Amino acid sequence: MPGTDLRELPVKVLETERLALRHLSNDDAGFIIDLVNQPSFLRYIGDKGVRTVADAHQYIQNGPVASYARHGFGLYLVELKETAAPIGICGLIKRDSLQDVDLGFAFLPAFWSKGYAAEAAEAVLQYGRSALGLSRIVAITSLDNHDSMKLLRKIGFKEESLERLSENEPVVRLFSSDP
Repeated sequence: MPGTDLRELPVKVLETERLALRHLSNDDAGFIIDLVNQPSFLRYIGDKGVRTVADAHQYIQNGPVASYARHGFGLYLVELKETAAPIGICGLIKRDSLQDVDLGFAFLPAFWSKGYAAEAAEAVLQYGRSALGLSRIVAITSLDNHDSMKLLRKIGFKEESLERLSENEPVVRLFSSDP
């Protein structure tokens, strides 16, 4: 199509029975502002300082989009297949402070306890192994994020250790999933 900037068209990565996972783009700024300012996100993941559309664009470009370019993976937008409504993010992160690739996820509270996070996380885990050739994938949670710990155990992760990702960060639980 003449005049269409293909870089802004979302790239679909995975589909499950109920979900579609795709690359984040600047068009997702409103959703990102909502998600990262949820009380649960602020409590368990932290304040990303995203308050405006410009902040959200910077978060998307410097985080997920940069990761797609550098590593070939990143955090993906999770949408309901039936309606294309965004409900969360889930994907793989390569942190400088961890040797292994990390599975990350966050969902709007309205979509908790419906199996969506487990469905997305399991699909990303399988994708990491089969498409990306990752044999060991880890995940981290805050010490009191019991729901995320339960989900990780459900999809085969085992608690391995307590870690501090950097000097200024709180201690987190490290989980691992070996095939």
